[in-house]
Amino acid sequence: MARKGYTLPVFAVAAAKAALLRLQNSADVISSVRLDLLGDDAEILVEQVASLELTSALAIALSDPGDNLDLTRNTPVWAWVKLLAREDQALVLEAGEGLGKTAAGEAAIYSYARQLFEANLLPLIPEDKTAIVRIILPEGRQLAQRTSNAAFGILEGLALLGTSGISQPMSAADHLEEFRAILQDKVQRFPNLVFCIGSNGYSVAQRLGIPEEIIVSTGNWLGAMLVEAGLYQAESVLLLGYQGKLIKLAGGILNTSSHLADAKLEIIAAAVAVMGDISAVQAILQLKTADEAYKKLVELKLADAVFAALAEKISQKAENYVKKYADYSLKVGVILFDRQGKIISQDAKAKELLDFSS
Repeated sequence: MARKGYTLPVFAVAAAKAALLRLQNSADVISSVRLDLLGDDAEILVEQVASLELTSALAIALSDPGDNLDLTRNTPVWAWVKLLAREDQALVLEAGEGLGKTAAGEAAIYSYARQLFEANLLPLIPEDKTAIVRIILPEGRQLAQRTSNAAFGILEGLALLGTSGISQPMSAADHLEEFRAILQDKVQRFPNLVFCIGSNGYSVAQRLGIPEEIIVSTGNWLGAMLVEAGLYQAESVLLLGYQGKLIKLAGGILNTSSHLADAKLEIIAAAVAVMGDISAVQAILQLKTADEAYKKLVELKLADAVFAALAEKISQKAENYVKKYADYSLKVGVILFDRQGKIISQDAKAKELLDFSS
């Protein structure tokens, strides 16, 4: 069984808590801290912690995502903490070097991460003090160049993003059970859900103003999760994903892992063939990626028609799949975006379902 790890916000909070504890008692040896992960507890190792002066301290933790393929593995996470006389807020979070900022200049620390900071730090801050917490990721700016962060408005570094403190391999079979449990809980409270394959889908969902509580991560298990939604009688599911993943559904591939099946170019070429442009079909089949195919179709002025047809096909295939295996009529809408997070197409149901979710 794959080893669980923790997401980046956990190590940022762990370092901040260690620094705050150092300010409270400089004699204590701090090699780990206990964190409330808003549902679970975790003991997180702390690499180093030191007082800088009477009112400030610095602590370092190393990111450990477990067996998940994550570019932040072993990334040092620094937290500089300073105590001041009480101001308007007890806790102020700042972006240091390597932690991204939004276009508005705010620290790229999102909802779950902020809740994590508050749950673990606020009880430790004296009533007459304000804690300034500056998170520094020395390797963050460099690592961010290997992500799509800039396309989602996260500039100059990595974000503290996610909905859970636990990090698990998204393709591991045992992880499906966790996805299903989360879905089962949410569908009882929210009949209209939004499915996101990965972090890019989550980022686009946030940009569209979709509430976190109705977002369900699916990994590559779209078919199984759609059937689960049908079995629990959800009213609708909006599929929000990168086109190179979601178009597999148009070909009847309901697990989007490339290790199981990968016919993206063939599926796109088939949609082009319906348009009657054989030379375009040949051009698509000579390419290597779905991104290249999209760009070629933009160049040929076929992209809008082809991806609109694919979005409709995805919706149809998904609904038919749920009907076949759950004997239930689930309304499924589709929004496709490119590698930069730009929406390139959606089916007729998507706008209606987006209204439900906002």
